[in-house]
Amino acid sequence: MEENESSLPNASQQVKKMAYHKVNADQRTQGQYLDSDDLQATALELEWDMEKELEEPGFDHFRLDGAVQQDLGNSQSPDLDLEPIQPSASPKGRFQRLQEDPEYISHYTRQSPKSHRCSFFQILKVFCAALILFIFGIVIGYYAGKKCPSPPASPEPNNPHIYHEILKEIKAENIQQIYRDVLQSPREDDVDAAMRILLQWTSHGLEDVRLVNYSVLLDLPGSSSNTITLKNSGECFYPDGQQCSKVTRTLHSQDLLYSYAAYSAKGTLEAELVDIQYGTIEDLIRIQTTTNVTKKIALLKLGQSPLLYKLSLLEDAGFGGVLLYVDPCDLPKTTDLAEKAFMVSLNSGGDPSTPGYASIDGSYRQNRLNLTTLLVQPISAVLAKKLTSIPENRIQKDKCVPLQLSSTDKKIINLSIQSVTTYKTISNVIGYLKGSVFPDRYVIIGSHHSSLNTYGGQEWASSTAIITAFIQALMLKVKRGWRTDRTIVFCSWGGTSFGNIGSYEWAEDLKRVLQRNVVAYVSLHNPVRGNSTLHPIASPSLQQLAAESQNINCVEKMKCPGSNVSSVQTQGDSDYFINHLGVPAMQFSYEDINTSENSSFVSEALFPMHATRTEELDPSFKLHENIAKFSGYATLQIANEPVLPFNALDIALEVQNSLRVFLGEEVDASQLLAVASRLRDTAELFQSDEMRPANDPRERAPIRVRMLNDVLQSLEKSFLVQQAPPGLYSEL
Repeated sequence: MEENESSLPNASQQVKKMAYHKVNADQRTQGQYLDSDDLQATALELEWDMEKELEEPGFDHFRLDGAVQQDLGNSQSPDLDLEPIQPSASPKGRFQRLQEDPEYISHYTRQSPKSHRCSFFQILKVFCAALILFIFGIVIGYYAGKKCPSPPASPEPNNPHIYHEILKEIKAENIQQIYRDVLQSPREDDVDAAMRILLQWTSHGLEDVRLVNYSVLLDLPGSSSNTITLKNSGECFYPDGQQCSKVTRTLHSQDLLYSYAAYSAKGTLEAELVDIQYGTIEDLIRIQTTTNVTKKIALLKLGQSPLLYKLSLLEDAGFGGVLLYVDPCDLPKTTDLAEKAFMVSLNSGGDPSTPGYASIDGSYRQNRLNLTTLLVQPISAVLAKKLTSIPENRIQKDKCVPLQLSSTDKKIINLSIQSVTTYKTISNVIGYLKGSVFPDRYVIIGSHHSSLNTYGGQEWASSTAIITAFIQALMLKVKRGWRTDRTIVFCSWGGTSFGNIGSYEWAEDLKRVLQRNVVAYVSLHNPVRGNSTLHPIASPSLQQLAAESQNINCVEKMKCPGSNVSSVQTQGDSDYFINHLGVPAMQFSYEDINTSENSSFVSEALFPMHATRTEELDPSFKLHENIAKFSGYATLQIANEPVLPFNALDIALEVQNSLRVFLGEEVDASQLLAVASRLRDTAELFQSDEMRPANDPRERAPIRVRMLNDVLQSLEKSFLVQQAPPGLYSEL
């Protein structure tokens, strides 16, 4: 009995060794794939399955410390309860099992020695047989190795040469061809456009592509254009400045119809026009000291801060209507948008009839036809000049003079707004390239497609062409056996111009899964708005990666662009992922040089842009190719690097710098700044003590890397702000 008990520690050590080798082997094997029945609602996590190794009785319930277990359950449920990684232990200790199960000992005790000894000749026979088999095995192995050399070892999954091999397949002529193919199709609704994108992605070899439909409430223009009438003179104008008495130009009739504010209040309002410039708090205080603004119509410039935030201030102040325009001084000099009206959406995001939850079958629908009490109408700069009685030529000695209504000039305006609310189907195209090591971690790259109208031009075609070209180049490598470590999710969103409806509904539908599993979001929203300046935007933790991505085409003799990454608020379908899920995001786009600091948020205006405009901006499609390569490189880095390329120190520096700007010299600011300084010191220590060793392959422990990545993935979630003002960031 004593001898039997002494053998148990040795058995335990062997089991531990087996478990250790199993863990290391699983780290190099392919992970579990997404459920093909419903990939959108399934969160894939690594499983450490020890049952096959530990088949001996008594160890059938053994679980490795640090293992991740998951019950997939119903693949169609978006609310999978995925438990975080927690240490687990054997349900019964070894000595406890000895006390409870008397048979446990008998299974593993050594058999008593035989009473008789083997003869010398029997031992000799066994020895000779073993020796012959050993020599025979060596001979077979020698000749087999000589005739069949082993295949070369596959390159490391994070080999940067692989990234460049993929990116060199992205070519301007391919993007241009995809772009033209998209626009050559006849006018169609959102579902048809989405279906064509799905077929295109599938033809390039993307494995799992899904069409996800939602029935949502849209605010569409009426049968005729909205009007603005001057009561003093009786003149009636359309939003672009044309007089109502003149025949509307047939070529631009669709543009006129879509020159409106979606989800504005409807009706007619006759009131005095009040110039409030950019609608800042200072502007409102200045106006309210001299004027009663109740039920008045505000003349408001777009820019400086988000439109929804400014409209909330005007609504609280008591205004009844708003004429919205873009000052020519805030427009790039290379554009000709002064004569054009535009479209804006007053929807903060998602289906207005299902705020905060997904618009799926069985969801309760709220009656929210108008999202504001204000009658809001966008107008062109030409019409704004007529209303302010300012001469057309505002350029004086190469200096642009901003538009301003004279304080002595009182104008009475009759504003008539009509639009129709109706339920329509919008579609998202979702494609998956499943990761081989961490399939439960998602990197999302998103574009958008046509949204039930031909207005807003063809910038969506640029977005679609770029993401399709990246898929085409990536799948060429995948077909040869290579695969990213993490899952890449390709998304083409519908309903973007009405308030990012498609992305909101999909993310609300799968919120719990996405909040745990999404690592980063790479946006392709309106990638080519101009042709003079590359404008990268990134969350603080991704700013270094965004700067690095710009230099992928640089060689030693070329001067590479400097790090000019901005952290200002991004626009488009990344909104929900940033502001509600705390997911770091980045976006590359080309723009024209702005003439004024007030031009931030001017891009909220959706001006009509036709195919000829895009080809004029980028006739060779070289800018499109650059955006595809910048975005593709960043996506591959995030999806394939063992340690996520996030920078904790940049988050701390962003917090510290923001506090210094907003607090200034306030007396109570010193304590808050001291806390921010300690946060910076902690971030520096984290990067030196945790991230740097993990990036060294010789010191890299798989479980430790997984834990480190979970920490990096959750960094920016810690800075989410609940109930942020409308239109403003909910985090840094």
